[in-house]
Amino acid sequence: MSHSASRGLHALAHRLRAGIKPRFSLWAAILFAIALVVALPVIVVFSHVFFPAGDVWQHLASTVLPRYLTNTFWMVLFVGVGTLVIGTGTAWLVVMCRFPGKRVFEWALLLPLAVPTYVIAYAYTDFLQVAGPLQSLLRELTGWAYGDYYFPNVRSLGGAAALITLVLYPYVYLLARASFLEQSVCVLDVGRTLGRGPWHLFMSVAVPLSRPALVGGVSLVLMETLNEFGAVQFFGVDTFTTGIYRTWFGLGEPVAAAQLAACLLTFVVVLVLLERWSRGKRRYFHTTSRYQQLPEYRLGGWRAGAALVACLLPVLVGFVLPSGILLNMAVQEGDSLFGARFIGFAANSLGLSVGAAVLAVGLALLLSYGVRIHNTPFARVSSRVAAMGYAIPGSVVAVGILIPFAWLDNALNVWFNEHYGRIIGLVFSGSAFILLYAYVARFLAVSFNAVEASLGKVTPSMDAAARTLGQTAGGTLRRIHTPMMRSSLLAAGILVFVDAMKELPATIILRPFNFDTLAVRAHNLAADERLAEASTASLAIVVVGIIPVIFLSLAMRRSRPGSASRRGEDEDLG
Repeated sequence: MSHSASRGLHALAHRLRAGIKPRFSLWAAILFAIALVVALPVIVVFSHVFFPAGDVWQHLASTVLPRYLTNTFWMVLFVGVGTLVIGTGTAWLVVMCRFPGKRVFEWALLLPLAVPTYVIAYAYTDFLQVAGPLQSLLRELTGWAYGDYYFPNVRSLGGAAALITLVLYPYVYLLARASFLEQSVCVLDVGRTLGRGPWHLFMSVAVPLSRPALVGGVSLVLMETLNEFGAVQFFGVDTFTTGIYRTWFGLGEPVAAAQLAACLLTFVVVLVLLERWSRGKRRYFHTTSRYQQLPEYRLGGWRAGAALVACLLPVLVGFVLPSGILLNMAVQEGDSLFGARFIGFAANSLGLSVGAAVLAVGLALLLSYGVRIHNTPFARVSSRVAAMGYAIPGSVVAVGILIPFAWLDNALNVWFNEHYGRIIGLVFSGSAFILLYAYVARFLAVSFNAVEASLGKVTPSMDAAARTLGQTAGGTLRRIHTPMMRSSLLAAGILVFVDAMKELPATIILRPFNFDTLAVRAHNLAADERLAEASTASLAIVVVGIIPVIFLSLAMRRSRPGSASRRGEDEDLG
C-alpha cells in the first residue's frame, strides 16, 4: 500500500471514530425520518394537552381519577421494591455462592420472563378461587365450610402487585447478574482485607457498584408496570392504563384519553429524570482490567437450604406452578375453537410478530449504523428519541397512533367521495398496518440496544478498509457488518418477536374488526370468566416465550472475562 493510501486510510478511520461529517449526510436524513415516525405517537399525545376536553375532566376528577393515581402509585411502589429484592438477592446467590442446584437456577430464574402478566393472573385466579383446587383441598382436610376461614383475595391490588412482581423480577435479575459477573475480584479482595464478610460485601461494595444496572432493571420493571393492562383489568384494579381505555371506549372521549396518556407519559419521564438527578456526576468504573474467576462462598447446612429455597420459590411460583395449571386446564377442557379458527388466531399473532421483528431489527440496524458513521449530537439525540418507545405504555402508543390515522382515513374518504363518489373505508386505522406500526414504535428500543452493542464491538478500521476498497456506506453495512452481527440480529429479532406476541393493550385498542390474536383471544375468554378455554392461547404464548430465555441464559454463562469457559475459548483461539 502506498504512503498516500495509508494516510488516507488513517484519516478515514479517524473520521469514523470522531464522527466528523462536513456536509449533509443521507444517513442523517434517515435518522431524522425514523425518529420522527417513531416519535409521532408521543408528539400527538402531548399536543392534546392543549385541547379542550369539556366537562370530562371534572367528572374524572370527582369520581375515578384519585383512584387511578392511588392504585398506580402503590402498584409501582410494591412491584419496584419486590422485584429489586428478589432480582438482586437471587443474582448475588447464583454468582457468588455455591449451593445445591446453583447451575440450574442460573437459567431457571429467567423462566418467569416467558409468562405474560395477564396469563399468570388467569392461572392463579383459577387456582386460588373459592371453588379452586387449593381452597377445596383446604376445606376437605379441615372440615371447614365457606366463611369459616380467611383466605386472601388474589383479585385485588395486593394480588395484582404480587403476581406482576413474580413475572417481572427477571429484568432486575438479568442486569444484576450481568453486573456482578463483570465486577473485578480486586475490589472484593479489598473489602475482605477490611474485614467485610459476604453480607457486608454485598451491601457496601457489590450493590453500590451495580447501582446503574439495578436502576436500569427497576426502570424497565416500572415501565412494564405502568403499561400493565390485562392483569389489572381482570382483577378490577383501576389504574391509569385501564382509565385510558375506559375513557376512550367507555366515555367516547379521545381528547380526555390522550390527556390521561400524557399524564402517564409525564410520570414515566419524571421517574427517569429523577434517577439521573439523584446520580448526579457520580460515575461507576472498574479501575483495573484484571479479571479472574470469581470466588464462591461455599454454603452448608441451613444457609444452603435457605439459598435453595430463595431461588426455588420465584421459579416455582412464577413459572412452574402457573404453567402446570394452564397445561392441566388446556388438557381437560381447552379452547372450544381449537382447530381451524385457533390456527387463525395463531397465524395473526405470528404474522404480526414476525413482521414487527423484521422491521424493528432493520430500523435498529439503520439507526445504529447511521450514528456510527455520522456521530454528531443530532444523530445521537435522534437515535435516542427513536428508541424511547419502550418507556411508553402500549395504551399511550395506541392513542397516539389512532388519532392521526383516524383523521387521515376520514380525510381520504372525504376526498374520494368528493372526486369519485365512493368511500374507500379505513385504509390505515382499519388494517393490520396500524398494529405493525404500534409494535415497531413500542419495541424498537429492544432491538436497537442489542444491535448497537454488537456494532460497537466492530473496529472502525474495518469500515475504513471497506471504503478504501470501493464500498459505499450501505455496501459496507450489507456485506461486512450484517454477516458479522448475524447472531445479535437474530437475538434482537427473537426478543421483539416475543414482546409482540405478549403485547395486549395496544392490540386491543388498535386491532381491526374481527382480527384476533392469541393475546386478545386469551383476554376475551378470561374476561368472560372462561378461564379453562383461555388456557390454550395462554399456554401457546408461554411456550413461545421460553425461546429467548434459553438464548439469554446461554449467552450470559460465557459472558464474563476471566471465567473458566472464556479462558478456554481464548486459549483455543490463541
